[in-house]
Amino acid sequence: MSKRTKLVFGSIFFCIVLIAIFFYILAIYTYNPNKQIVYGVTFSKKFAKQMNLNWQETYNAILDDLKVKYIRIPTYWDEIQPERDIYNYNDIDWMIDEAAKRDVRIILVLGRRQPRWPECHDPAWAKGMSQEELRPIILDNIKRTVEKYKNNQAIEIWQVENEPFLDFFGECHKMTKDEVKEEVDLVRSLDNRRIMLTDSGELSTWFPLIKMADLFGTTLYRITWNDYIGYWRYYILYPSFYRIKAFIWSKPQEAMYVAELQAEPWFPHDPPNTPVEEQFKSMNAKILVENAEFANKTNFYRAYFWGVEWWYWLKIIKNDNSVWEAARKYFK
Repeated sequence: MSKRTKLVFGSIFFCIVLIAIFFYILAIYTYNPNKQIVYGVTFSKKFAKQMNLNWQETYNAILDDLKVKYIRIPTYWDEIQPERDIYNYNDIDWMIDEAAKRDVRIILVLGRRQPRWPECHDPAWAKGMSQEELRPIILDNIKRTVEKYKNNQAIEIWQVENEPFLDFFGECHKMTKDEVKEEVDLVRSLDNRRIMLTDSGELSTWFPLIKMADLFGTTLYRITWNDYIGYWRYYILYPSFYRIKAFIWSKPQEAMYVAELQAEPWFPHDPPNTPVEEQFKSMNAKILVENAEFANKTNFYRAYFWGVEWWYWLKIIKNDNSVWEAARKYFK
């Protein structure tokens, strides 16, 4: 090896060491061991029904048995606007009213893209319509929802869309920055509550969404699955990975949420029909606790567990309350 080659490799190695030291210092600087995250859950009526549960019974068990005080609720387009000129908010009304009775605070998700596959839940009547035709209808949907609930004190935060730039996941129209901004501006013009945008914690830089709203919500998944490689574990990522990203974008930790904290399996097949033994490979009581403690070390303000319907399915359908009970302590 020539002197020139040695010099080049030495310089590269030196730069790598400096970068590693810089991020190590950032990891320490951004961490407060005394800060405790607050936990909530996301609840999907659709997923509860998919798991063959009574969704209202499930919802009340979450509020009354687990004593959850923070809950994120989707507003699926095909449910609240089943016909072009017919709106039906009855089930959303019921969930909000039940939460209000118990002094529970709600993140209400607005827009076309919502939590749970296939991400966009378009009504049948919208099929075949162009994006230009659908755009004003979607904006009107958002406006109607905000105006309906803006005087309800149980609503704490508006979430606009769900991971709108994760266009390779789900069956959705690809959103642009201008479209997201238009929706954020619309909501801001109608109400003064804080607005949250969300993005993938592992597959995104978070820019520019993290700059476009008051609050930012990241997903946090530790074990995923796909058809090509099977299970994939994000064990190379540490809590500091999320803290440092927030620091780089100058987002205070108090404005950072874990919008989806993995607490259910990544189902290789239809959820109710995937064998429980297979489900436990990517989620069980032990893994839930590990994920909750991992999220706590991000030092973010709040974390919403993803999978509370599955916990109840295990408890009621499979007579296994291990995950339900493991989660209970995080809502004291």
